[in-house]
Amino acid sequence: MPLFDYEKLNLYQESIVFVAWVDDLLESIPKSIAAHNQLDRASTSVPLNIAEGNGKFTPADRCKFFDIARGSALECSACLDVLVAKKKIEKSKADKGKALLVEIVSMLVGLIRSNSPDREV
Repeated sequence: MPLFDYEKLNLYQESIVFVAWVDDLLESIPKSIAAHNQLDRASTSVPLNIAEGNGKFTPADRCKFFDIARGSALECSACLDVLVAKKKIEKSKADKGKALLVEIVSMLVGLIRSNSPDREV
């Protein structure tokens, strides 16, 4: 049972699913590859910024953290591309992660728009 409001968000729950997916993926990638650390940090940043943003009182403050989460999700997608280019993962594996990210980014854009309807995302 969720204890905090952000835990009730499908967006937050999906971001945690992605973090777990990334963790499994990273077990097969050498830590010496820069994208390993970058993907770990960026994927972790997504749910952390969703939680922090959800706890802010003003729409502008919320959007700031949701924007950071969105940027981190896009960074994760780029990390997956880099890992494919370096032949560390198969494209089909990256595509699975990107499918999760598309949903996360879509939900983030929805949250940003609901908090700031006049803003372009």
